[in-house]
Amino acid sequence: MERAFSLAQEQQGFVTYTNLVDLGIDPALARQWYQRGRVERVAFGVYRFPQVQVSELDAYRLATLWPAGRGVLSHETALQVHELCDVNPDNIHITVPGRYRPQRAGGERYVLHHADLAPAEVTFVEGIPIVTPLRAIAEAIDTSVPPHLVAQAIGTARRLGRARTSDLDRLEERLAASA
Repeated sequence: MERAFSLAQEQQGFVTYTNLVDLGIDPALARQWYQRGRVERVAFGVYRFPQVQVSELDAYRLATLWPAGRGVLSHETALQVHELCDVNPDNIHITVPGRYRPQRAGGERYVLHHADLAPAEVTFVEGIPIVTPLRAIAEAIDTSVPPHLVAQAIGTARRLGRARTSDLDRLEERLAASA
């Protein structure tokens, strides 16, 4: 339990069956911990150690762990977490690999997108996988994010140096062409 708890501290208190297997721990122990009140079951195959302080990012961490740890925050959610614009999504947007189709309960809280992301398109915020600001803005142009919010995101990314100017210029051109 000590090794699992140590990992959980790095993951906002969460561990998955896959994490336990990777640590060489029998995942059946998680059910025993749950029955004894040592962990909370928060989703299929995902447990949380209540001893770890709750964070405002817990919902995002859970969203990335829910699809067997294959989720990456994306789209409007990524814009919000990167603090690029005043978007306020109703649900958490996550991208999973193109061919992966989660079959577990709890997905109604999320908007799933399917894409095979390149390593250069993914970064981390407090250990949580999230698409880069550049990718998030591109996704916003391709979806229903209002153009004024996309323009705000481009301006903020430019001001904060979150992407290369030439890449932001290309996105600005794409936004203008889509309007």
